[in-house]
Order: sequence, then structure tokens, then C-alpha cells
Amino acid sequence: MDILETLKADYQRFPVNQTYSIYAKDVYFQDAVFKFRGLEIYKWMIKFIQTFFLNLKMDLHNIQQQENTIKTEWTLSWDAALPWKPRISISGWSELRLNNEGLIISHIDYWHCSQLDVLKQHLFSRNKG
Repeated sequence: MDILETLKADYQRFPVNQTYSIYAKDVYFQDAVFKFRGLEIYKWMIKFIQTFFLNLKMDLHNIQQQENTIKTEWTLSWDAALPWKPRISISGWSELRLNNEGLIISHIDYWHCSQLDVLKQHLFSRNKG
């Protein structure tokens, strides 16, 4: 299975059973909240998401590769663990860089909204379900 097919499958079942073998041990990760280096910390972050984000859904809208760069476009949504269970949604894109062995050495997420926008979703929205 090539890396694009592996990533598509990982997005579909995110955050469960991710394929960590496609990442370099010193992978660099960055998004609006986290910035770190290392596969073990990356695994911890995924476990945290799996534990505290309820009814999590990752929709992959697009994935394409040009040489050693893969770009994905996605929407991540979940029910926040608050009494009123607001449904939170973040759309964005990821840029993944590959090394010569074809492993992901950099995973940078960009959001189409601000951290304040996400906070507002927690405070001012209600789950319709």
C-alpha cells in the first residue's frame, strides 16, 4: 500500500489504529495548539485525542502529493466533554514532508479558523443531536 492509500485509511479511522510506521522517529509536528518533535509524543497526542474527544470524525476532502510533500485538506469534528456537549468543528489542511526513505519527517497542520473561534464553539454552541 502506498503512503497516500495508508493516509486515506488512517484519516478514515482517525484516531484509532493509526499507522505509525510511516513516520520517522524524530517527526516534527505543529498545529495551533502543539509544537513538538518525536514519534512517542505524537502517539501520546493521538491517544489524548482518542480519550477526551467524543464522537470524533475526521473527513478527508483532498489529498495530493508533489515530490516529497503531501497536502491534505480535512475537517475534524467532535462533541466536547462539557455538560451541554457542543459539537466542535475545525477545517484545515496539513502539509507532510517525506525523507528519502519515504517516511514523514514533518506534519504541520493549518486551521481555517482561530483558536478563539474554537473556544467560542465550546461556549456558545449546543449539540443538536
